[in-house]
Amino acid sequence: MPIDHAAILAARDRLAGRIRRTPAESSRSLTDRCGTPVWLKREHHQVTGSFKVRGATNAVLALSDDRKAKGIVGVSTGNHGRGLAYAAQAAGVRCVICMSSLVPANKVEGIRALGAEVRIVGASQDEAQEEVNRLVADEGLTMLPPFDHPDIIAGQGTVGLEMVEDLPDVETVLVPLSGGGLIAGIALAVKTARPSARVIGVSMESGAAMVESLRAGKPVFVQEVATLADSLGGGIGLDNRHTFAMVRDLVDETVTLTEDEIAAGIRHAYWREVEIVEGSGAVGLGALLAGKVRPSGPTVVLLSGRNIDMALHCRLISGEGPQ
Repeated sequence: MPIDHAAILAARDRLAGRIRRTPAESSRSLTDRCGTPVWLKREHHQVTGSFKVRGATNAVLALSDDRKAKGIVGVSTGNHGRGLAYAAQAAGVRCVICMSSLVPANKVEGIRALGAEVRIVGASQDEAQEEVNRLVADEGLTMLPPFDHPDIIAGQGTVGLEMVEDLPDVETVLVPLSGGGLIAGIALAVKTARPSARVIGVSMESGAAMVESLRAGKPVFVQEVATLADSLGGGIGLDNRHTFAMVRDLVDETVTLTEDEIAAGIRHAYWREVEIVEGSGAVGLGALLAGKVRPSGPTVVLLSGRNIDMALHCRLISGEGPQ
């Protein structure tokens, strides 16, 4: 196991006073629909609009002074980049974020607004990663990846600590699934306290690299495609060192959603929960609404981010389908 529960506890101490402890609140509409208590972990209320700031801040603070002086670099579909930019700005560290042309403009501008340098490279995270590798080799920057890193995983795991503190009898946990850093940390934290709890990863039908890798029994390349759940895009790395094994060993089940089902989750968040949630953050809602997860006992659904293009959000909540 690349990290242990103690690493998550240490991350919580490191993050104290630097991030928000987000609330877990009951959803009457989903409780009535599912016939069991359903709670929403409102991580989209985090300081940068997503959970990513936890892992990013933990990783930046763990760097040596020498590495901080040289700066950091990362590849991102948006929210990790925003988290790194926020953490670097707070620590006075140079930050470069490399992104593909698939990343929505609102997420690019959100990163620039936090003082980071943004470089748009290619049409996939793998192509953007090539520029990251060059900056590491040529300029000595430290790469902080979006998920496959012990300090990132430990930082994201603090979400799980809060879940079990607020809901000690939780039985089912729904978590958006991309590269696996979030669900790996949460699953470790939750299952340490509640070994019987089910942790379920939710992703999109097309381009879900971790889901396809689990099916293959090893990390595999998956073509990246445009999706409403854009923050769940990208590969897991053929040389994945941490998250593939953790997800394989700790996560009980994975489900995937169509674009229409993701859109339904966004609409439900707005009209029934009075929340603005991006596609990747709404997949847990979509899974319940579509009947793809039938929870048993107290259930918590993680709303992981809110950084959606508002013109797109307006179209979706007005009843338009995914384009």
